[in-house]
Amino acid sequence: MGFRRMGCHDLLWIVRLFFLMQLVHVVFSWGKHGHYAVCKIAEGYLTKDATATVKELLPDYANGELASVCSWPDDIKWYYRWYWTSPLHYVDTPSFKCNYNYGRDCYDSSGRRNNCVTGAIFNYTKQLFSAYQGYNPNLKSHYMADVHQPLHVGFTGDLGGSILKVRWYRKKTNLHHVWDTLIIDTAVKTFYGSDLSTMVRAIQRNITDAWSSDISSWNYCRHHKRVCPNQYAAESVRLHVTLRIRMLNQEAS
Repeated sequence: MGFRRMGCHDLLWIVRLFFLMQLVHVVFSWGKHGHYAVCKIAEGYLTKDATATVKELLPDYANGELASVCSWPDDIKWYYRWYWTSPLHYVDTPSFKCNYNYGRDCYDSSGRRNNCVTGAIFNYTKQLFSAYQGYNPNLKSHYMADVHQPLHVGFTGDLGGSILKVRWYRKKTNLHHVWDTLIIDTAVKTFYGSDLSTMVRAIQRNITDAWSSDISSWNYCRHHKRVCPNQYAAESVRLHVTLRIRMLNQEAS
C-alpha cells in the first residue's frame, strides 16, 4: 500500500477525527457495535483531503472505511504477537482513589511506564505527526473510544467492573459487560429496529441539533495540546466513581 507524506492540513483534520470520537461517549458503550458507530460518526467530519489520507493509511481489507476496522484491536489482543497491546485498552487507578493521575497510574502489570490507554493515545498521536510509515489508525481510533468508557478507567481492585455482578434485565452478568456490549445492543434492538445504522443517524442528528452548543467544549484541549487523553480519563474516572457509589447505595438499601 502506498503512503504519501501528510501535510499539516491533513494532519490537523485527522487529529480532529480523533477528537470527534469523544462526541458520543455519553451514549455508546464500547463493544464491536460501539466502536463501529463512533468511527462512522467521526468519519463524517473529515475533509476530502483528510479522508483520502486516512484511506491510504488503512489496510486494503478495510475497503477505505475506518469504521470497519475500529474493533480490530479487541479482536487481535488475544494473539501472542499482540499481547503487548492488552494494557493499552485501559488505565487503572488505585482502588477508591477518586481521581486519575498520569504519572501515578499509567503503567502495566509489569511496571512498564506509559503502557496504558492514555499513554497509547499520546504515542500514536506523536507517530501521526511524524508521518511514521508504520502508523496504524485502527489502534488510536479504538483507544480514543476506550478512554471514554468509564469501566476502562477505574479502580484496580474491581478489574474494570468485571468482578461486579449485576443483572441486566433478566440476564446475570458483570458491570463491565453491560457497558461494553449490553447497553448498546439493547438500545439498538429496543429503539432502532435492530438497525445500528439508524442509531448512528439519530446520534448524528443530535450532534447537529441538540448537542451543537457543546461541540466546542468537546474539541477543547487545555494548554493548546494536540490531544488530551488525561482530560478524557479524568472525566471517565469520575463516572466510574459515580457508578460505584450508586451500586454501594443499592447494596446498602
